[in-house]
Amino acid sequence: MILKNINHEFSYQTEKIALTFFPLAKLEDEEDDIIVETRLENNTAFADIKLGDKRLSKNRIKKQNEDTQHCISVLLYEALSELTSFRPPWGILYGVRPARLMHARSEKFGEEKAKELFKADLADEKKIALALEVMKKENEIISLSKNNSFSLYISIPFCPSRCSYCSFVSHSIENAKDLIEPYVHLLCKELEEIGRIANNLSLNLETIYFGGGTPTTLSATQLDTVLSALENNFDLSTLRELTVEAGRPDTITEEKLSTLLKHNVDRISINAQSFNDDVLKAVGRKHSVKQTLDAFELAKKLGFKNINTDLIAGLSGDNLSSFKNSVETAINLECASITVHNLSLKSGAFLVTENEYFDISRKNETKDMIDFSYEMLTKNGYNPYYMYRQSRSLGNLENTGYAKQGFECLYNIFMMDETHSVFAAGAGAVTKLKRLSDNHIERIYNYKYPYEYINNFENVLNRKEGISLFYNA
Repeated sequence: MILKNINHEFSYQTEKIALTFFPLAKLEDEEDDIIVETRLENNTAFADIKLGDKRLSKNRIKKQNEDTQHCISVLLYEALSELTSFRPPWGILYGVRPARLMHARSEKFGEEKAKELFKADLADEKKIALALEVMKKENEIISLSKNNSFSLYISIPFCPSRCSYCSFVSHSIENAKDLIEPYVHLLCKELEEIGRIANNLSLNLETIYFGGGTPTTLSATQLDTVLSALENNFDLSTLRELTVEAGRPDTITEEKLSTLLKHNVDRISINAQSFNDDVLKAVGRKHSVKQTLDAFELAKKLGFKNINTDLIAGLSGDNLSSFKNSVETAINLECASITVHNLSLKSGAFLVTENEYFDISRKNETKDMIDFSYEMLTKNGYNPYYMYRQSRSLGNLENTGYAKQGFECLYNIFMMDETHSVFAAGAGAVTKLKRLSDNHIERIYNYKYPYEYINNFENVLNRKEGISLFYNA
């Protein structure tokens, strides 16, 4: 895609809006047949677009008191909508956290004015209502956090195999099995250091989240080792929630689940992604629907009450009928929470080369999937409690967590809202430090890949000194 901006400085905004319509397009690709030009002359914005053999020119006079950036963004959105016959439901909004934006605008202008601003940004009425609903639920949980609160993220960057839609830093066991044992050993040392710092700063640990990768790729003994390191190095008396993403059903065993229970893990996620074997096979998931159902049965038998599952709308080979069955199956399993993701076309994932994701019918069908999930889940007692959006997603839709009352994932909200500091351990993990007095945020990065983490571990520990420096400044 060739993107030209003339007589204005809003290239970031025009790029974001253009990628909303063409999420797989590569910028400055001279051989591409997508050319988008915006320009400003006095108080009039112009857009000239070429899409293959289709061309369109539009202009818009800036309204009195209208922001120039807003004028250009609205013009470009309307022009692209007309040319592609597709209207992304979030309008010109491209931020990660719509509910947080709703909160900021409501706090400053009141709810009614905030809704008007969303409407002026061309957001769909249903999305405005969703942002407001999620904002209210998030605010209930955010109020639990205190001035000395923090959360902890633990990265287990290993999986049985790599799924075709995945862009996370995760390694298949086949390629990285020799790294797991030394990784676990050093991860425990990092947790020891973080625990020492947190205790010295008299901080209260609110939530812990094991993510990845697939944490249950570890053996029961390795899980026991890491969870014991938590108990030995952190004051858990203030802990509200301990989540482990069991993730792939093909990694779940009775021994592993019993180990989690022994260490008071009170929330797990068994991620179906789809309850259609053909779809699972198409995306390289390498587990069956039966394995997912068996994992749920086992977890419930052992006593887990708070079980989440993830579903993905827009997967290759899926359709609306199949996706409806997945949502209904998750409801029938009586999951405590269900997270519905919109497929994100990340550059690190294999399936981004598939041309079908430019197809308008795929975008519309995915929108129908997302709409159905909201209608069906809310009708069955699940409330949307957190939400975020990803760039280059199919149809520019949202990822939404739904939960029965009292089963919301607190970590998800604290992390998404940036409510308080989140200390992070493991490869690819990012510690995010928040100063509440002025909302200033600083980040401390761990090495991205497990082998880098292992080979540079002394630097990992040294960087943790930044936590104390931040709090003592």
